[in-house]
Amino acid sequence: MESLAQELEEVEVDLLAVEEELQELLAKQSSLLDRRKELQALISERNNSIKQKKAHQWEGTNFKWTKDLDENLKNVFQIRSLRPMQRQTMNATLAKEDTLLIMPTGGGKSLCFQLPAVIDKGITLVVSPLVSLMEDQLMALQQLGVASAMLNAASSKEDVKFVQDEMVSERAKLKLLYVTPEKLAKSKRFMNRLEKCYSLGRLARIVIDEVHCCSQWGHDFRPDYKFLGIMKRQFPTAPILGLTATATTAVLDDVKKILNIPGAYLFKASFNRPNLFYEVRQKPNSQKETIDEIFNLIQKRFHNKSGIVYCFSRKETEEVTVDLMSRGIKTGCYHADMDPRSRSKVHRDWLAGDVQVVVATVAFGMGIDKPDVRFVIHHSISKSMENLYQESGRAGRDDKRADCIVLYRFADVARQSSMVFTEQTGLHNLHGIVKYCIDKARCRRSVLASHFGEVWDRSHCNSMCDNCQLVNSKGTPKSVDVTKHCQDVLTILDAAAATEQRVTSAKLVDAWYGRGPTSLKVKSVSAPVLGRDAAERILANMLINGYVQEDFHFTAYSTICYIVAGSKARLLRSKTVKVNMDFHQRSTSLSSSKSSATPSRKSPAVSTSSTTPSLSATRQTASSEVTPKSCGKSLDLSTAENSSSASKPVSNKAAQSRPKTSSSKQSVVSNSEKILQSDSNGTSFVDDNRKKSRKSHSGHLSLSKKDSSRTEIVGKSCHSGTSISSKNVCTDTEGSSPQLACAEPLGKNDKETLKRKLDIDDKSFSVDDDDDDNDDFDIKKPRGLNATKSSIVISDSSEDEVL
Repeated sequence: MESLAQELEEVEVDLLAVEEELQELLAKQSSLLDRRKELQALISERNNSIKQKKAHQWEGTNFKWTKDLDENLKNVFQIRSLRPMQRQTMNATLAKEDTLLIMPTGGGKSLCFQLPAVIDKGITLVVSPLVSLMEDQLMALQQLGVASAMLNAASSKEDVKFVQDEMVSERAKLKLLYVTPEKLAKSKRFMNRLEKCYSLGRLARIVIDEVHCCSQWGHDFRPDYKFLGIMKRQFPTAPILGLTATATTAVLDDVKKILNIPGAYLFKASFNRPNLFYEVRQKPNSQKETIDEIFNLIQKRFHNKSGIVYCFSRKETEEVTVDLMSRGIKTGCYHADMDPRSRSKVHRDWLAGDVQVVVATVAFGMGIDKPDVRFVIHHSISKSMENLYQESGRAGRDDKRADCIVLYRFADVARQSSMVFTEQTGLHNLHGIVKYCIDKARCRRSVLASHFGEVWDRSHCNSMCDNCQLVNSKGTPKSVDVTKHCQDVLTILDAAAATEQRVTSAKLVDAWYGRGPTSLKVKSVSAPVLGRDAAERILANMLINGYVQEDFHFTAYSTICYIVAGSKARLLRSKTVKVNMDFHQRSTSLSSSKSSATPSRKSPAVSTSSTTPSLSATRQTASSEVTPKSCGKSLDLSTAENSSSASKPVSNKAAQSRPKTSSSKQSVVSNSEKILQSDSNGTSFVDDNRKKSRKSHSGHLSLSKKDSSRTEIVGKSCHSGTSISSKNVCTDTEGSSPQLACAEPLGKNDKETLKRKLDIDDKSFSVDDDDDDNDDFDIKKPRGLNATKSSIVISDSSEDEVL
């Protein structure tokens, strides 16, 4: 019997080993399949370039139209020289060849068809997806004296008649006609007139702006664009010119098939815009704090400068507009639900400088040509890398420095995913932008280049992104093993699945910290010694790598995004893989710590930060329990969670004056449980998520910053037997004076009552009020209190991460 049991045990071990090998092979297979697709795409791209008729032949200046091209460039458009790929594109389309041009936003795509239209006979038909884009270009052309017109749903009967007459008249002066794809797809009368125009030899070319909209693999697929597939069949000798700023190899191949132009020339300019500074900031948790941040940026860094703020929804757009206007910023609102005349007025006012900031949805901006846009701020993340690249590219078209800032928060990922998951590549594209936002090591341009199939040397960035700037000043971030954290997350999800509970990302993080419903808490999972944003960053990394995934469910009014175990969860459960993430180390002494004990879940970690940008000390001090002598109940010490300014270091004097504990009660952080604080915009996150005492009559300490050198510490009694947690953190408009405030203000009588109840006099708490620059908190042991197990957190770092 014993031999059978032993053999069974051996079989189980062998099966486990085989399972691990299978998981390793499956992971390797997945990696190889991805690489095969990349190589096939690269080979296809190279073969296409070879099959093409040597596109470099169009670089010359010996064509019969070259003289007219150069003269009109200077005399009509007031431009002295062409940018890379512009001349090649113009020569090819003037030679009646089908052409595709990929050029960065602001690179001069519009000129590639506007200038040929001026010197060519007939009408150039321009298909554009947005009315705002057409209005913008139409105004610019009319100022230059170029005859142009636009037809859309809002066009008057008189305008329609004039344009249709011009299309078939030999004496017509009309050079450019802008239409929407809907106009072509739904107006048979217009298509009939276009056929007459073509039969008379008056259709010079068909230009399709934002040509990536044709493909379902693109980030902005539009069904009416598929109608354009008949254009080559109906007008076979009219050359097609497709323009886009964002298209992968797969999208380009799809576009060629849809438009029936397999032999089209492809001209591709570099994606890089060297004058743009790319930055990702941690988005504050509340709308008010987010508006504070945007307002401070506009007032300080971009004072009286023109810019755009992109928002997730129309409602959000209106709210942000009202908030900024109430603070004195000249702001205009733009979204698809607005009346066309109102949208046009906002657009014109912004171009004229009467409006400083346009707060808009993605409905605003395709092809917007305002050269002096100094900033583009994304209030919420875009839905794809292509969208981000295109929207941010509307800044700095005058080749002067401009900033492209994304405010990232993991909660916004769930909002976006609920909107895009029905699209063929919606989630895949969204995960790409999440990867861009949480990457703290790679050059932002390197991520963009990789996405668009280009190679990028980080040294060429010249510190024009936040990651390169941070690496150049502080060195390469350290790779940290976060496998245990990932396994804890899966443990919580498995427990929830076993009880048929659905978990949103917010509830998942709460359960990880031991908060929320008791049914979601898992005893074997300890609350992480992480700031919440660092924990959410780990969860986001699990999402984009397939360890967890979204699970969508419909309600009567919305779509809810839940989190479940992903396709690669087995690799973590079987301990086959390790997950590493990059974090910037702020204290070399901490990394060499040999401590092994884990802090109690009932006491928050203690963290202090220096004001030096490149260095910050992070210290874990002993914890002690504070029990009021008069009532015998525990006093809950609560901490502020998300501070948004640089704090001052805690002095030795302050450290020495803290309550001390016996060695048996001391709790320290192990080397594997170091505090991670995360924020790319001067916000420090410390762990205040430990379980707090829930005993009745418990008290609360509030840290309220009165000025740059003094802090008052008072107590407040709690109501209904529940401890009050201080979470709200406010900053002044300068962003440098943090206020760690209680959730409810204390009145004078409240303070006196609490002091009497706890038998604490005014001298029990003192504040360092010396003349140096450090706001050091000297905490003396209150009279009548037994200091055995309390801790206090004072953290206000300007660094983005702490290891």
